[in-house]
Amino acid sequence: MNPFALTPEMTSASGTFYPTGYVFALFKDEDAARKAGQALSDGGHVDVAHARPQEILEHVVRTLGNADTPLPSVGAEGVIVRRIAELASGGCHALLFEATDDDTPDSLRDLLQAQAALAAFYYRRLIIEDLITAPA
Repeated sequence: MNPFALTPEMTSASGTFYPTGYVFALFKDEDAARKAGQALSDGGHVDVAHARPQEILEHVVRTLGNADTPLPSVGAEGVIVRRIAELASGGCHALLFEATDDDTPDSLRDLLQAQAALAAFYYRRLIIEDLITAPA
């Protein structure tokens, strides 16, 4: 597994976290993230990156910046970054990996649910698939 590094290609035109073609999945702790990372690698996903809570807060959450000023952000990016912030603040670790041509939202959902992901977002062009339903 590689360490997470935010690059300019991972943000939208407004600068908000939006890594098109990638999945960002959050897990309860480092051990769960590492086990899921190994399962992803074993399943053919290359370049799986691991982000610790502090890295998520410093790099991903900061992209929200002034997106809500003076008006709320259009689209789901802001809402999702806030959800990511809440989970990272609670100690969650994350994995970022590129979806393959064989991946579908359903196959990714099944894979990540089997690895006990608490949340997962598949960033596609113009849509973010929320792969794991948040508990009520």
